[in-house]
Amino acid sequence: MAHDNKKDDLLRWAVSNRETLKKHILFATGTTGTLLEKELEIPVIKFLSGPLGGDQQIGAGIAEGKIDMLFFFWDPMEAQPHDPDVKALLRVAATWDIPVACDRATADFIFTSPYMNKEYISLIDEYKSYTNRKI
Repeated sequence: MAHDNKKDDLLRWAVSNRETLKKHILFATGTTGTLLEKELEIPVIKFLSGPLGGDQQIGAGIAEGKIDMLFFFWDPMEAQPHDPDVKALLRVAATWDIPVACDRATADFIFTSPYMNKEYISLIDEYKSYTNRKI
């Protein structure tokens, strides 16, 4: 995912990491996914545009265990009309304990981690006490 002013940054990063990216299933919001698919020549599962619900669709994928990493190059200098959706997405990512990269440097650190080539088992308790509470 990437805000409009960060799409070029994400595309440049993705091109430089194409060989690693093609080993994974890629999900993206609408425009970003279309750009990535064209630039990388790798299939991308595309959701709606972020402001139209794509952020929430990505969040649902995280909660369902279908998405285990989030690369979201967001623009800290530009107010977004869907800021509440972005905050909710980041909260879901933190809740489910997945790595999140909001910029190129963090994306580079994640991609050079030894965990990129082996399974990482999160110690998350899946919130059983919360979901089993009596109302």
